[in-house]
Amino acid sequence: MRLLVTGATGFVGSRLVPALLEAGHEVYALTRDATGYEGPDEARVVEGNVLDPETYKSALAEVDAAYYLIHSMGSGTDFAERDRRAAHNFVRATEGTDLDRMIYLGGLGEEQERLSKHLQSRREVESILAEGTYDLTTLRAAIVIGAGSQSFEMIRQLTDRLPVMITPKWVRTECQPIAISDVVTYLVGVLDVSETAGETFEIGGPEVLSYQVMLERTGEILDRRLFVLPVPVLSPKISAYWVDLVTDVPKSVAHPLILGLENRVVVEDHRIEQLLAFERTPFDLAVKQALGTEHEPPIEHIAARAQSEAEQATAGAERAKAGPERTESEPERAESGSERAEPDVGPGSEPEPRPGR
Repeated sequence: MRLLVTGATGFVGSRLVPALLEAGHEVYALTRDATGYEGPDEARVVEGNVLDPETYKSALAEVDAAYYLIHSMGSGTDFAERDRRAAHNFVRATEGTDLDRMIYLGGLGEEQERLSKHLQSRREVESILAEGTYDLTTLRAAIVIGAGSQSFEMIRQLTDRLPVMITPKWVRTECQPIAISDVVTYLVGVLDVSETAGETFEIGGPEVLSYQVMLERTGEILDRRLFVLPVPVLSPKISAYWVDLVTDVPKSVAHPLILGLENRVVVEDHRIEQLLAFERTPFDLAVKQALGTEHEPPIEHIAARAQSEAEQATAGAERAKAGPERTESEPERAESGSERAEPDVGPGSEPEPRPGR
């Protein structure tokens, strides 16, 4: 299949492109600067900007499906407006093409809650992308653990640099972090499972943890003794400025992330785990892989795992459509394949009389 990956040089896209190539797809990698592309040579590099559809419209006309991995949070306080414009432009650029599928990586969060601006923007982009004529598959994730993740980098630097943390009560909020290798497995796998077309799924790792527990366990892995003291009077907004002083994470990224920590982000819809039922990465192992003390699964393994799960899901769907199989033990089955045969009685013999006669 011919695929366009936006954000191909980003945290997720740089891992997704080689996995899709390994799975046998032809990949067009969209990046703002082709000279800075360091991905696989097999990918077709497309230099373009999502805010200018003319720069990538010709590539969209050649592909069967697209991955939308654009998020402008690092571009300043107007990230929501930039994301809105980019999504509208992308949808308009697909008009008149043969694009069948689009896959979007969005943000996890309960619908009834008052979402942060960061999560509101993710949902708005999701709604805009759903206006296209293709089938949209959305995967909603919470914190993604991996080298290059701004969310994880904030956790790492806080635990590495502060032995004592006075935090707002948001540290007790529950979250379901997921390893980057598992995210890529889902992104590759859903492409080949027809049941995922036009659907929204929630993805997460195998553990639900509070942010405090994530900080403490990351500290243990870093061999840092950490003391966390939650206090009710410290607001997330004040905490965001405090994070500025302690970490190297850009303010434009750290502030929306911190303000979003008040939202509980836990998987409630587990349907995807039935379709792609692979063993997900525990939090501690994901952290070690992000720190480089453990190796991330090879791209070949991720691609093979995704393909295997997709094939099993497809086979299961086909069996379900065919209906239950008849077995030899079913009373309707006869040796001849028609009506059930009566017991054979030898020549000259009489069948035993029935009781009561």
